Amino acid sequence: MVADSISHYPTELERTVRLRDGSELRLRPIRPDDAPRLVELYDRLSQHTAYQRFFTIMRRLPPNWARMLSRVDYHRRLALVVEQGRELIAVARYEPADEPDTVEVAFVVQDGYQGKGIGAILLHALLEAAQARGLHRFRAYVLAENARMLDLLARSTHVRERRFESGVINILFEPAPSPTPRS
Repeated sequence: MVADSISHYPTELERTVRLRDGSELRLRPIRPDDAPRLVELYDRLSQHTAYQRFFTIMRRLPPNWARMLSRVDYHRRLALVVEQGRELIAVARYEPADEPDTVEVAFVVQDGYQGKGIGAILLHALLEAAQARGLHRFRAYVLAENARMLDLLARSTHVRERRFESGVINILFEPAPSPTPRS
């Protein structure tokens, strides 16, 4: 089921986030009207960053892809965006995977905002939203050269399986257990 309206839009996932440098940005679920902003975000990505996300080089994100990527059901398919003003600067999403009870995750952060903690914020928010929806197993396909993403997953999740094939690392993971409060 794909949401054609925002009647099921999860406002509880909206919030202001603070980056390592102290700046504040808005995190929220994607909406269908974000499709043109997804195309604009893609246009601002370096070829390297676009390739790390899509594993291919495209001159432009096709508008029909942007429409498909911006229409989610907020349960089995969810995308979170980070925006500054009306400009999208990052997207994290999960989609059903081939395995039951597993979703595939993907992230992209605009080049000028990389290294500021947005990836960690998005990963935490996406996993938290997924768990609230009964999803606990995740798969990511990451280019072997994408050290930032590999490091983030290694530091922030419980990796159950890691396979390398044709330059891509296939990672099955679960959220890391929360630290137990000390008495």
